[in-house]
Amino acid sequence: MTSAGQARGRKRDSRVDQALIAATQELLLEVGYAKLTVDAIAARAGVGKAAIYRRYATKQEMTFAAAIHDLTLEPPPDTGSLRGDLVALIEDIVSSLANGPAAAAVPGLLADIHGDPALTARFLNTFVALERTYIVGVLKRAQGRGEIGDVPDPDLVHALLLGTVFASLFLLGVGSDGLAQRLAALVAAALVGPHAASDA
Repeated sequence: MTSAGQARGRKRDSRVDQALIAATQELLLEVGYAKLTVDAIAARAGVGKAAIYRRYATKQEMTFAAAIHDLTLEPPPDTGSLRGDLVALIEDIVSSLANGPAAAAVPGLLADIHGDPALTARFLNTFVALERTYIVGVLKRAQGRGEIGDVPDPDLVHALLLGTVFASLFLLGVGSDGLAQRLAALVAAALVGPHAASDA
């Protein structure tokens, strides 16, 4: 799968990819998101800015890919149950948002994305669309097992999972210990409950 700004038909150098990710993560921890620049990333990685723009269209995309996740996410494993699948999915979200570079980037990054309609649309069609695909996969597996009836609104489930993790880590100070298990239990109960009641 290609990165958000990757030029098609050109073989990428994985060493450059790794250097860019490492440079971005280091600079986020050192100077924070507000002072992060493409020039600084290029200098730290030892590459020209053109190497960045062949891969990412904006500083925001570079930051998201380095600090949170890129466009090569692994699908959540099939654990055999909705609750287990949700635990695995939420653990991925927690690990993505709780790491140091993400914590340094998320508030300013989200402000930038939502302050620019074109950037918002681009993120919705790339990073967010990928996340949504995996959530749909988890819900369809649960439907196939007979755990739920109709697949619920994936955007609402996405918001419930991501929003709860975000609020827990960045607003409420709840912390990440046991968060995946507790949240998965609540969401699974909410999704399975109506289906179980309708079958009674």
